[in-house]
Amino acid sequence: MTTLDRQEPRPPMLYPVCIHKDPGSDYGVTVPDIPGCFSAGSTYEEALSMVQDAIESHLELLAEDGEEIPMGSTLEAYKNEKDYADGIWALVNVDITGFLGKAQKINVTLPGRLISKIDKAVEEKSLYGNRSNFLAKAAMRELGIE
Repeated sequence: MTTLDRQEPRPPMLYPVCIHKDPGSDYGVTVPDIPGCFSAGSTYEEALSMVQDAIESHLELLAEDGEEIPMGSTLEAYKNEKDYADGIWALVNVDITGFLGKAQKINVTLPGRLISKIDKAVEEKSLYGNRSNFLAKAAMRELGIE
């Protein structure tokens, strides 16, 4: 199993992909969680790179059409299906931030102690940046979007 990471995406979504290689052909790649999303490459590495582009392009079209962005499944969800027999599985890490929609401002009411704890976590861990980003990351984690 391989994880393809181009940059440190926020938020990451891992999509399982199945790679097949028939004699005399390129590597074909299927993305089971995104119906109709396929790719290929002459090498294993090129196939993984090309499928990353295919996933991003497919998600962009879904977002433009107002469709839901499919979440990535676990490898176990597909590995025993006959359509993927003899395939090599990999996980492709895709930054789905651009497909979640435009940022919107909301008012949230929280207990004072919770706000203090959030602010302390933001201060101690630079990965959060600010309170809004902390809350967004927590919500994505809870919703299975990370």
